[in-house]
Amino acid sequence: MATLSRKTRRQHRHRRVRSKVVGTATRPRLAVFRSAKHITAQVIDDAVGKTLVSVTDKQLPAAMKGTKAQTQKVAVAEAVGKLVAEKAKAKKITSVVYDAAGYRYHGRVKALADGARAGGLKF
Repeated sequence: MATLSRKTRRQHRHRRVRSKVVGTATRPRLAVFRSAKHITAQVIDDAVGKTLVSVTDKQLPAAMKGTKAQTQKVAVAEAVGKLVAEKAKAKKITSVVYDAAGYRYHGRVKALADGARAGGLKF
């Protein structure tokens, strides 16, 4: 039996989680995408299939970006979490369901969640 790639294993985990985690109008889903260089967060209402809020690290001020050291990436992820919380609160969204998209809950994924909590989102 051939071993599965890292990407395929993450996609399997993501499908398993998505079968249980569903965003509604009252509690939309906060979905995370993490690549080697960037991190993105979306607040999605799955009932209508619409993205309500979308934030990426490319939208942050240039002063926030700097070296590509791991600690800098974690700080950027936390700032993305705060920004997504700010935009969600502007649309009167206070409570969300967190979807880590098959990524392990540590590092940048955890920093984004902590930033969103610090920004005022409840999940």
